[in-house]
Amino acid sequence: MEKETSISCHKSIGPLNLRLSKQIIQKGVSWQTPIPGDEVEVHYNVRLQEGDYFDSSWERGRPYKFRLGHCEVIKGWDEGIGTMRKGERAVFTIPPFLAYGESGSPPLVPPNSTLVFDVELISWCPIRDVCGDGGVLKKIVREGEGWATPNEKDEVFVKYVAKDENGVVVSKCDEGLEFSLTNGHLCPAMSKSVRTMRKGEQAELYVKFSYGLIQSSINDEMPPPPHQNLIIHLELVSWNAVIYAKGDSTVLKKITKKGEGFDLYAVVFLKKLEDGTVLERRGSEDEPFEYVCGEEEEIDEGLDRAVMTMKKGEEAEVKIKSAENSLYYQIKIVDFIKEKPFWKMDAHERIAMCKSKKQEGNTLFQYGKFQLASNKYDKEFTLQALHYVEYSHSFSHQDKLEANSLRASCYLNNAACKLKLGEYECASRLCTKVLELDSCNVKALFRRSQAYIRTCDLEKAGEDINRALSIDPQNREVKIKCKEVKEKQKNALNMKPRFPAPLFQG
Repeated sequence: MEKETSISCHKSIGPLNLRLSKQIIQKGVSWQTPIPGDEVEVHYNVRLQEGDYFDSSWERGRPYKFRLGHCEVIKGWDEGIGTMRKGERAVFTIPPFLAYGESGSPPLVPPNSTLVFDVELISWCPIRDVCGDGGVLKKIVREGEGWATPNEKDEVFVKYVAKDENGVVVSKCDEGLEFSLTNGHLCPAMSKSVRTMRKGEQAELYVKFSYGLIQSSINDEMPPPPHQNLIIHLELVSWNAVIYAKGDSTVLKKITKKGEGFDLYAVVFLKKLEDGTVLERRGSEDEPFEYVCGEEEEIDEGLDRAVMTMKKGEEAEVKIKSAENSLYYQIKIVDFIKEKPFWKMDAHERIAMCKSKKQEGNTLFQYGKFQLASNKYDKEFTLQALHYVEYSHSFSHQDKLEANSLRASCYLNNAACKLKLGEYECASRLCTKVLELDSCNVKALFRRSQAYIRTCDLEKAGEDINRALSIDPQNREVKIKCKEVKEKQKNALNMKPRFPAPLFQG
């Protein structure tokens, strides 16, 4: 059954004879429609509203192609064909102001003529303005898989053929080429376009000379053509994700095989120099090397950061830069042991787990491993569990008091670690958290005064230590620290000039 609809246009609607109308003769096969910039392919017949057909692509035996929304056809076509689906056939009645207007298109189209088009949308190819300035246009020849596209740091594997405006091949790689998107290859257009592509996608790039060749051409006898546009046939075969494990380029992780899950524990790794010299090998498939992330002093911090981004079964190559040289690791995550999520624990399990973590931290502190101990006290999992106990209505008042006390103890112990590590501002913040839970906590006041002394904030140090002394007048350590603070305040006062320097000289 034929269906007639009216299509909105950008001009104010006037009398009925000025409307753009569409009558669907054959429905399309999908829900998608082309958008401005796409290259569409259509068949059509056209006639005057009161006349016979005078032009037909069907009769010529080849479809008509144009870019939608780029003023390559009359406005009525841009408006109407933009509403069509693949395989759809429709009749458009296009008023003069959306066709050839007052001037017409002699000799076939008189002035102020209404045209009737019978149009079939055969297909369309998306064309995207990659850079937003018309410098690189990408026409998708074959759609890729999935939805993911490479990130700016990834390493991609591509095949391509680059030709100049005359069709002469200036560079190609049929076997495939791997390069980093950070460093690029051949020309800026290549890296910019690949970042918009999906795995297996094939595209045709129309590249203006400003985005053209920056590297050598296919052979030494034929130098890159200056100030010429390029056409590049490009296929994204695959890519390896590269992650900056420390937020900068000092620790790079390249995923060579994707894993599953989100946590890890047992690993196999190979440590070597840039020339391939193997320095260390740990673990095997049968007996993997086991360690707890963030809690192993022998493991390089950069490697630890990289491992913490990996999943079960994942394989990766890690490069760790340093002032002396760069180290390379090949890593495979064999398996992991995942702690039971705290939200699946009852109150007693949560508190028992937190006590265990605290005791592990205490042991590490006693052995002088302050960073590892701090990691134990600072573990987000532990503090979240304690926080959950404190604010959940399902736990008793005694459970909440115990959780509160444990959290304060972890903060205090961590502050002691931070003082040993020289992280004085962090230590003072941790003590402040304890005082928010218990404003009369002498240890928190004492340790915060220590941190203030180290940051030369003697006034605040004095306030804290005097307050601690008023709460516990018999505390020997507090008395000694109070005396120390007073001495430092006195020395600082004596060092000040007796009279202020004049504002103006002469």
